[in-house]
Amino acid sequence: MARSRMAMGMLSLAAAGALVLTSCSGGGGESDAGSTPEGRISVNNTEPQKGLLPADTTEVGGGKVVDALWEGLVYYDAEGATQMGVAESIESGDDGVWTVKLREDAVFSDGTPVQAHNFVDAWNYAANVDNALGNQYFFSPIKGFSETEPVEEMEGLKVVDDYTFTVDASPDFPDRLGYSAYYPLPDVAFDDMEAFGQNPIGNGLYAFDGDDAWKHDVEINLVANDSYVGPREVSNEGIHFKIYASLDAAYVDLQAGNLDVLDQIPETSFSVFEDELGDRAINQAGALNTTLTISANLPHFGEDEEGKLRRAALSMAIDRDEIIDTIFEGTNIAATDFSSPVVDGYKDDLEGSEKLQFNPEEAQKLWAEANEISEFEGTIEVATNTDGPHLAWIEAVANQWINTLGVEAAPKPYPTFQAFLDDREADTVGGPFRAGWQADYPGMYNFMQPLYYTGASSNHGFYANEEFDNMLDEAVNSDDHDQMITKLQDAQEILLEDLPSIPLWYQGTTGGYSERVDNVAFGWNSVPLFNEITVTE
Repeated sequence: MARSRMAMGMLSLAAAGALVLTSCSGGGGESDAGSTPEGRISVNNTEPQKGLLPADTTEVGGGKVVDALWEGLVYYDAEGATQMGVAESIESGDDGVWTVKLREDAVFSDGTPVQAHNFVDAWNYAANVDNALGNQYFFSPIKGFSETEPVEEMEGLKVVDDYTFTVDASPDFPDRLGYSAYYPLPDVAFDDMEAFGQNPIGNGLYAFDGDDAWKHDVEINLVANDSYVGPREVSNEGIHFKIYASLDAAYVDLQAGNLDVLDQIPETSFSVFEDELGDRAINQAGALNTTLTISANLPHFGEDEEGKLRRAALSMAIDRDEIIDTIFEGTNIAATDFSSPVVDGYKDDLEGSEKLQFNPEEAQKLWAEANEISEFEGTIEVATNTDGPHLAWIEAVANQWINTLGVEAAPKPYPTFQAFLDDREADTVGGPFRAGWQADYPGMYNFMQPLYYTGASSNHGFYANEEFDNMLDEAVNSDDHDQMITKLQDAQEILLEDLPSIPLWYQGTTGGYSERVDNVAFGWNSVPLFNEITVTE
């Protein structure tokens, strides 16, 4: 996910010393997309950050489209259980090498067959550091992978025949294969990868609706893929992704019948959406979390003793429950770790979890100890994008820091998620910033490796801890599931000691749908099951 979660909305800054209690819509921001073709469903989205290449898509706006266009070796059902997709079988012998056999009827939407080399070629391309794709690190479990040296063909990938290939990889490797980084690519993609990302050809439930299907910052139109013959079915004629500048505008469109499915309720409507939408409201648990990340390269907040003291002080100066109750109307749950309650191995009493509890006295003490090492001066600017529903709680956090720690603090707004993400990747934000994670696959490892492993592409805090890296490596290479979980929990305790980011809450899945559609359900990862939605009018 790895996909960073983003969203939309605006609130006015509350007076210093007061928790944000009221809000106002940002005004405007409606989608310029045209009407939805008959038989298709319309859903909200944000403009994808990059071209629609599976192994280079690391955010939700692009991820929703990529997942509709492709099918991998496996997919995850609504509960997060692994189901066979293009793979007929994935088996491991005594040598630890995985043998993958494909169905022989799968084709891309242009009619060309999906064969073993389409996976192997796509994976080798994605893993090659010279191609600089965002999900490169997902191939680190494969023998021959290098994060520093260009490798055109990984030693651990072998084509056996048209519909069989082998993978020399870690024991947990099959658990990840439903994630988009592992999707296949047709041969034509390698002719011009950049152009392919603008008009992709997948093998999934949907296909691009012509060469002009993607009107940037406006809409993306998909049609049901008539050539798909996999295990799932499509109950509608296509998806009309309408790109909005604010969730408030999308919610207004939902109420007016101009949008069929909204996958995130703006915070301005948390208190009323269930009453307004009735049985068309969605409110359920999800594999999402929200954090505040602080670059390890930021003065006063590094990986030394001063930095650890300040990070712990900031964390303990946040009253998560008050923000959840006041702004989120109780739809979120205060975080006690770096993962999610929906994943295997979750614990709420890990060593160090007390740093995630509101303790103003201890926060003041730790901040004072940090000032004895090096006096902090200036304003703590807390960054977020304002085309998402985050500014309200960012303001609340800043006010709590002002009240508890006696510091100067204020939001640092970015107009778009793309501009915000660009500065995060370039390490130029200059202060704590909002971050969120929507799981790529249902496992605790996915909440840690992409975000905190040294050099990982979503490690926007530039955290580096050799002990943590080694613990993750040991976990992922363990043949014993219980031992793997224990090591992942140990790795979490290292994170709780260092606090490369400050866990805030587990985000609830909220959404809604119009009277025009039916059979709307959200999956384990908080994304609607688009293919199951039916049009009633």
